[in-house]
Amino acid sequence: MAQIEQITGTGIPVVGNDIDTDRIIPARFLKCVTFDGLGEQVFADDRAALNGDHPFDQPQYKSASILVVNRNFGCGSSREHAPQAIARWGIKAVLGESYAEIFFGNCVAIGIPCLTATAEVVNRAQAFLEANPTAEISLDLGAQTVTFGGETLAVTMPEGVRQAFLAGTWDACGQLVANAEAIRATAAQLPYVTW
Repeated sequence: MAQIEQITGTGIPVVGNDIDTDRIIPARFLKCVTFDGLGEQVFADDRAALNGDHPFDQPQYKSASILVVNRNFGCGSSREHAPQAIARWGIKAVLGESYAEIFFGNCVAIGIPCLTATAEVVNRAQAFLEANPTAEISLDLGAQTVTFGGETLAVTMPEGVRQAFLAGTWDACGQLVANAEAIRATAAQLPYVTW
């Protein structure tokens, strides 16, 4: 389990409110047995409709690791394929105005911090990335800031989730596996658990 304190890299702006999980990864790609290959299909229908003019198709954003979005990102169905597709494309963190609760939780479960900021901060970050696609943007979970273009602005994250990333305890399944012996020992002492 890795601590996640800061994510720095280039960013990719995807502008628009209420971008749902079906737009992030269309339902026809949910038939997969593993999540392998989903990164290539992220925003598949939006990309096809824009005929190469979607940010995920533009060469200047190909190595981006921070996604900058607007309000209610990841709404719609609870499919865990949406954050998996984003992660497998190469995204390591998301900055946005707000997220659908299940999408947010699915991101946390795979180690993608989703930080929030005001509409003004997000719009400034998106405009900066559109004008400077090779410039770095940095998200600092400890200081709760975003830095780009020589300025540092406030971002937020629920305190429990932030502390889990900073401590490296965000991976609930990993914690269970790492503590399997202690769990067995506790279960063996409980009178209502039989093996």
